[in-house]
Amino acid sequence: MPDTSGNRQPPRRRVPGPAKPPRPRAPGGAVRSRSAPGPGARPVRRPGGPRPPAAPPLRLGSPRPRLRMVGLALTLVLLVFVGRLLQVQAVDASAYAAKAEQNRYVVHTLAAERGGITDRNGVALAISEDAYDITADPTMFTSKQLKVSDGPEQAAALLAPILGKSQADLVKLLRPANKDLRYVRLATRQTPQVWKQIKDLKAALTAKAATGDSTVNVLAGVFADPSSQRVYPNGDLAAGILGWVNADGKGGGGIEQQLDKELTGKDGKIRYAQSGGREVPTAGSTETPAVAGSDVELTIDRDIQWAAQNAITEQVKKSKADRGYVVVQDTRTGQILAMADSPGFDPNDLSTADADAMGNAAVQDAYEPGSTAKVMSMAAVLEENAATPLTHVVVPNRLHRGDRLFKDDVDHDTWYLTLNGVLAKSSNIGTILAAGQLGKTQEQANQVLYSYLRKFGIGSYSGLGFPGETKGILAAPGKWSTSQQYTIPFGQGFSINAMQAASVYSTIANGGVRVEPTLVRGAKGADGRFTPAAQPKKSRVISQKTAKTLAEMLESVVDDEQGTGAKAAIPGYNVAGKTGTANRVDPATGRYRGYTSSFAGFAPADKPRITVYCAIQNATAGSYFGGQICGPIYKQVMEFALKTLQIPPTGAKAANLPVDYKP
Repeated sequence: MPDTSGNRQPPRRRVPGPAKPPRPRAPGGAVRSRSAPGPGARPVRRPGGPRPPAAPPLRLGSPRPRLRMVGLALTLVLLVFVGRLLQVQAVDASAYAAKAEQNRYVVHTLAAERGGITDRNGVALAISEDAYDITADPTMFTSKQLKVSDGPEQAAALLAPILGKSQADLVKLLRPANKDLRYVRLATRQTPQVWKQIKDLKAALTAKAATGDSTVNVLAGVFADPSSQRVYPNGDLAAGILGWVNADGKGGGGIEQQLDKELTGKDGKIRYAQSGGREVPTAGSTETPAVAGSDVELTIDRDIQWAAQNAITEQVKKSKADRGYVVVQDTRTGQILAMADSPGFDPNDLSTADADAMGNAAVQDAYEPGSTAKVMSMAAVLEENAATPLTHVVVPNRLHRGDRLFKDDVDHDTWYLTLNGVLAKSSNIGTILAAGQLGKTQEQANQVLYSYLRKFGIGSYSGLGFPGETKGILAAPGKWSTSQQYTIPFGQGFSINAMQAASVYSTIANGGVRVEPTLVRGAKGADGRFTPAAQPKKSRVISQKTAKTLAEMLESVVDDEQGTGAKAAIPGYNVAGKTGTANRVDPATGRYRGYTSSFAGFAPADKPRITVYCAIQNATAGSYFGGQICGPIYKQVMEFALKTLQIPPTGAKAANLPVDYKP
C-alpha cells in the first residue's frame, strides 16, 4: 500500500511462498478487500508463514589494484621495446646498417679492358677478347636454401668438367668457413662458350625442378662477371718480347709486365641490391665505369720478326744447340725491329711452355762475346791514334803474355798483317798487340780500353728497361787478372747480352753516336690520343771519322777472300760485319764447355740503315764457327729486312783495304 505518512520506505525483497488462493471478486470484476486499514494502521501480515531474512546486497571488489598491475606489466613491456629500439636505432645503428647493407647490397668489380699491343704498322700482337669470371654466392648452396645437404658437392660435380677445376677445390669455395660470405670466384677468364654451357645447364635444371619432381637447381647460385681474356693472334711470334698475362690478369713477363700499369687501365665498380641472387631493379644501383688500358705500339716489324725467328729456330735445331738469338735494329733511331730467340713458347698456352724458355734470352743471357767484341778494341786504337788501318802488325803463331801462351783459332806461320787484316782474319794475337799500344804501360792500356768499353755500353743496362735484363759483367781494370788483361781485348774475360752487342755495331753504323735501344714507339690512351715514347738518350762514343774507318775495315771481313765472314755477303750491297767464336761458360757448372758462335754487322756499309746480330749457344752438330752458322742467318735476315723496308743498294764501291803486306 502506498505510504501515507510521506516517508518512503525501501521496497522489500519478495520471497516466493506457497500459492495464494485467488482473492474474491466483486460483481463486475472488482477485487474485494478483506479489510480496509485506516491511516497509520500497520500493514497486515499476509498468511503463509514467516518470511526469511533478506540476503545482504552483492558487492564487487575495487578494480583499481588490477588496473595498476596490468598497467605496470604493460609499462615494463614497453620499456623493454623502447630500450631495444634505442639500442638498434641509436647505439648499434651503424653496425646494423652495415650488416643490412652487406646482406642486401652486392659490389662487383668491373674489370677494365686491357690495352692491346701492336707492331710499328698497327698489326695486332696481343689483344683482349670477351671472357667471364665464373662466380657464386655460397649462401645459396646451404641445406636450408636448397633443401638438400650436399648442394655444394652436386654443384661441384657438374661444374668441375666444364671449368677444368678440381671438384674438391670447388666444394671448398662453395662451402666456405665464413658462413656469411656472399661472393667467391670459381674460375677466371673463361670463354663465352664456357658460360653458355653453364647457363644452359642452369636452365635445364630450373625447367626440371618446375615439373614438381625431386630435382633441385643446385646451380641457382652460380653467376658470371664480364671480364676479358688475353689472346696472342700470332702464337709464339715475339713471345719473348710480349711476355704473358697470368691468372690474376697481371703481366707476367716482357712488355706485358714492363708496361702492366699502362695496359691494365683502371677497374670500375657496380653496386646493386639483390634478393635471392638476383638484382632488384627498383632498388637502384651505382656504377663507376672502368677505364680501358692504353694500346701500346712497339717498334718491331712483325714480318722482320717472323724472318728472324724462323731463321734462328731452324739453325738452333740444325746445330742441336742450347739456344740462339737474333736482334735487328734501326741504326739511326736505335729502334728494335726484331728480337727473336729460340726455343720460345706460346703465351696462349703456358701449360706446355718450358720454364727456361719463358724469358727473353736476348737480354737475359750473359755470355762472353768473343771476336765480335774486337771492333771495340780497334775503335779505341783508331780513336787514340795508336795505329791506322794500314799499320803493319807482325803476328806470330804463339804469343807469351803474363802466365799464358796465346794463339789464334788456327795454327799458322807468322802472319804479316795490316791492322785491317788483324780484324779481317780475326787474329787474337794481333788484337792483343794492337791494344797494347793504348798506353805506355799495360796498366795504362787497360784503363784506356776499359773507358771505351764503358762508353759502348758494356757493363751497363741497355736502356730498354726490360724485365730480367742483365747488364753483363765488366770488372774495373784494377781487378783484371793477368790473363784478363790480354783476353778482354779479343772478347773474353767479360760478358754481355745480345742487345748490348747489337748496340755496339749500331753505334759504329750511326757515325759513332750511341742511341739507347727502344722497343716502344708510343701509346694510345682511352681518349684516343697517341703519345710518342720519350726520345732515347744519345752519346758520342767515337768520332765520325773513326766510325767510317771501322765500317770500311768491317767490309774486309765479308768481302775479302781472307775474311772470315764470306757467308754473310749480300749481292749488290756493301756489307760490314764481324764473326765471333768464343769459349762458352756452362751456366750449370761455371766451367768452359762448348762455344758461343756469333756474327754482327750492318748494311749498307757505306750508308748504314740496319744492324743484325746473331748468336748461337753450344752448337753440337756441324760447325760451331760463327762465320759458318751465324753468317748465313745474318744474310737471310738482313736481305729480308732490306727488302721489307725498301732500302736499295747504294752502288758505292767497296773500300778494299789491304789485309796483309810483304815484309
